[in-house]
This record gives sequence, C-alpha cells and structure tokens, in this order.
Amino acid sequence: MSEKATLTVTTNRDELKNIATFVEEMGAREDWPFELIFKVNLVLEELGINIMDYGHDEGEHEFDIFVNSDEEAITIEVVDDGKPFDPLNDAPRVDVESSVQDRRVGGLGLHIVRTTMDELSYKREQGKNHLTLVARRS
Repeated sequence: MSEKATLTVTTNRDELKNIATFVEEMGAREDWPFELIFKVNLVLEELGINIMDYGHDEGEHEFDIFVNSDEEAITIEVVDDGKPFDPLNDAPRVDVESSVQDRRVGGLGLHIVRTTMDELSYKREQGKNHLTLVARRS
C-alpha cells in the first residue's frame, strides 16, 4: 500500500480532533498497526499544540501536515509559518532523571516527539518551518 495525503488546519485547538480523525482514517486505509496510529496521533497532537500556543504572537494561522505512507515507513512533514523554531536544537533537553518535583515544567512534549519517531529533520525555508518525521513500520 502507498498513499499520500495532506491536511491543512488552523491554529485553533478545535482542529486537534480533525488531525486525529485524519490520522485514524489514513491508518485504517493503510492498515497501520494500532501502535503506529497512536504514535503518529500523539506526535501530531504535541506538535500541533506547540504551533498553536507558541508559533505566533496573535491571530489565527494555518499549517499543513503532509503524510506519505508506504510499506516501510510513514513520513510526515509539518509546515507552518510561525516563528523560526528548530525543535531538534532550539528546545532544551528535558531532565528525565530527576524526580517529578525537581523537574522544570514544560518541554516534555518535544521530548516525546524526539523519542517516539525514528528520524527527525528540520529546515527553515521561504519563511516557514519544515519538520520532517519518519516512523518505520517494522
């Protein structure tokens, strides 16, 4: 099986359910295992929330999610026109060793994204953030 799909959403929290539906429907069509659907949903929810909450100073904006599913992997590209932000290098590393009481608040979502996906890459191009994520099917 092989499918390419695109979803454009706004920076409104109500859009999170549309992202989840998009992933679940594509996963069903492409016969993704439940664990893969869960991982992709989790990662896109975390990234969507970050774009919605921190990407812009004001106003509603759009961002795109491109998904390519084939026999070997799911490749996702999230493209937004928000502030330049490289989650691979700009986000502080999360302290996962200390007790919960001693940890600083925040940052766990991007840690989840980094540790859940098999590959990540980032580039800033034509005024937009492009984050590419790969989840292998096996």
